[in-house]
Amino acid sequence: MLIRREQSLLVVVDVQEKLAPAIFEGEVAIANNVRLLTAARQLGVPSFISEQYVRGLGHSVVEIQNAATIETTAGPRVNAHFFEKTHFSCTGEAGVVDMLRATGRQQIILTGMETHVCVLQTAFGLLGAGFDVYLVADAASSRTRENRNLAIERMRAEGAQIVSTEMVLFEWLQKAGTDEFRRLLPLIK
Repeated sequence: MLIRREQSLLVVVDVQEKLAPAIFEGEVAIANNVRLLTAARQLGVPSFISEQYVRGLGHSVVEIQNAATIETTAGPRVNAHFFEKTHFSCTGEAGVVDMLRATGRQQIILTGMETHVCVLQTAFGLLGAGFDVYLVADAASSRTRENRNLAIERMRAEGAQIVSTEMVLFEWLQKAGTDEFRRLLPLIK
């Protein structure tokens, strides 16, 4: 099934200051999360960003914070919903599933760190809650390649669709030659 922007929302899991430097290909994952957050903002796709135990791991990396902020005439405004958690799964936190359901959207575009812990447990929670889960493999990683790969295999086996950043962008756009396509082209090149 294709990803439809009017049916999807973006969930970015724990791309945080003290964790990101230890992540395998972390810079690539961060860059792809920024691309997705930027596109989501421009296309009206709701975005949710979790932060695990902020006191210990810090807030989201600056690149994520910047991608989630838009400049308005009244000053900067956060365009995504940030929430702190202590459960490894976002769905373990009170109210998170209800918050996601309130959007009326069924397709969850899932990214983040660490793939084999918080992302995996979130994916399983979302699948259990009846959502369609699309794990963006090049926007998710762990401290080791092996843990990342094992988590992706396990999520695939349990029903998550494994996609790439460009798959999401092109499926959100649906066609070339539009103003939206031209605006997002720098994210694709």
